[in-house]
Amino acid sequence: MSAETLKQPADGPATGGDPLIRLEGVTKRFGDTTVLDHLDFSVQAGRHVTLIGPSGSGKTTILRLLMTLTRPDEGTITVDGQRLFPAPEKEVREVRKKIGMVFQQFNLFPNMSVLRNITEAPVSVLGLDKDEAEARARELLDLVGLADKCDAKPSRLSGGQQQRVAIARALAMRPRILLLDEVTSALDPELVAGVLDVLRDIARSTDITMLCVTHEMNFARDISDQVLMFDAGRVIESGPPERIFTAPEQERTRAFLGAVL
Repeated sequence: MSAETLKQPADGPATGGDPLIRLEGVTKRFGDTTVLDHLDFSVQAGRHVTLIGPSGSGKTTILRLLMTLTRPDEGTITVDGQRLFPAPEKEVREVRKKIGMVFQQFNLFPNMSVLRNITEAPVSVLGLDKDEAEARARELLDLVGLADKCDAKPSRLSGGQQQRVAIARALAMRPRILLLDEVTSALDPELVAGVLDVLRDIARSTDITMLCVTHEMNFARDISDQVLMFDAGRVIESGPPERIFTAPEQERTRAFLGAVL
């Protein structure tokens, strides 16, 4: 893998004591259901943080808030020292450029080649020269093991290959933050390992901040600096993966891990 391909922009992420991501007093409700309950949550630059917990505990909602796919009912969200919410739309768009997300579903453009799926946003959003964007896309396809699929349409790829294209597409924007939302949940079991291996390589060889929601506990143990256990919209336990997975303090955490491990 080329280190240049995934190098952070020149004005790099926040360093020192200030978190790169900060949620303060964030509440999100859907009807009468409170999904996030006055959540205080932060992530330091360069850290790999995994969110675990039962379905409906608020994990994916955090990612959707950071992508501005939904908005909080209360609280503030800050990324790299810039307000994401509440903030004017122009400022929101600038902050969003720092964040990439890989979804459960691949969301590739079916009418575009693999190469164009990866180059479309860098050219149209970042204003990159087409040749530069294509050179970066080819490097990223090599990274994810799909160098020979540049001209293929997504329909000609397996689910695992499509998800690896989606990872390359997110990385093509040179994000400071990569959000991963159950990226293997839509894959057949035999395709999961290849996608997770790509993400392990990215985690180990780059300084991209990663925020991951997953039920793949071995993967969480491998790549995480910190694991957060969510329940009912709150963080009930937090710590390094060795402690969370071998000696959790909370009974709810023990019960959850006992069910999924």
